[in-house]
Amino acid sequence: MIEILNPAEVARARSAGALVADVLQQLRARSTPGTNLLDLDRAAATLIAEGGGRSCYVDYAPSFGRGPFGHHVCTAVNDAVLHGRPHDRLLADGDLLTLDLALTVDGIAADSAISFVVGETAPAESLALIAATERALAAGIAAARPGARTGDISHAIGTELGRAGYAINTQFGGHGIGSTMHQDPHISNTGRPGRGYRLRPGLLLALEPWAMADTAELVVDDGDGWTLRSATGCRTAHSEHTIAITDDGAEILTLPRPPRP
Repeated sequence: MIEILNPAEVARARSAGALVADVLQQLRARSTPGTNLLDLDRAAATLIAEGGGRSCYVDYAPSFGRGPFGHHVCTAVNDAVLHGRPHDRLLADGDLLTLDLALTVDGIAADSAISFVVGETAPAESLALIAATERALAAGIAAARPGARTGDISHAIGTELGRAGYAINTQFGGHGIGSTMHQDPHISNTGRPGRGYRLRPGLLLALEPWAMADTAELVVDDGDGWTLRSATGCRTAHSEHTIAITDDGAEILTLPRPPRP
């Protein structure tokens, strides 16, 4: 299903996006060495409820996961890149952590992910990997405008990831979003320009470039049946924003708000 939102629904999407961004920033501030991933999940549950939102993840049970996800935020550490299921693990200085969050406010969803290094130790390779996904996300957003096609976005993302030297996995990518978290169209992280669905105002998309340092192959964690890891054990990164296509281009709905003075 491809859903085109009306102005009132886009306004609700802005509220959802603002809450996603705020919760992610609060969770990032709590992600210090010694923090347990389960504590981050509990904090996410509280913050979402206080903001009037509802998690998209707790009851989520797609064909590629082992039963309902059962948690409120994805926590992917080091070699984990997608669908990181929170578990009893303490963060360490220098860990590369991705937080991925989707929620609804008044029935409309927003989805975003951030990657960062925990603590004071910041390996250059990890920072380069994160920066590449952030540049690819910016390139994809710049390509998203009325009349463009999904392939234009995919091409922009793939060009940036390829320029940085990373292989690209096409099993998972961006997607439409609206009254449900995952909708058509699929937005691959590489593709051919001029192909695919034509973008129009009212369309919401979650763009999510992700990369692994030295492989394009994923493996599923045998323990939880959810977490996707790099096949070689290398580090990974993932950046995501929800955008709305408007008459003037792409509006980013999940940008963090500037701190209050």
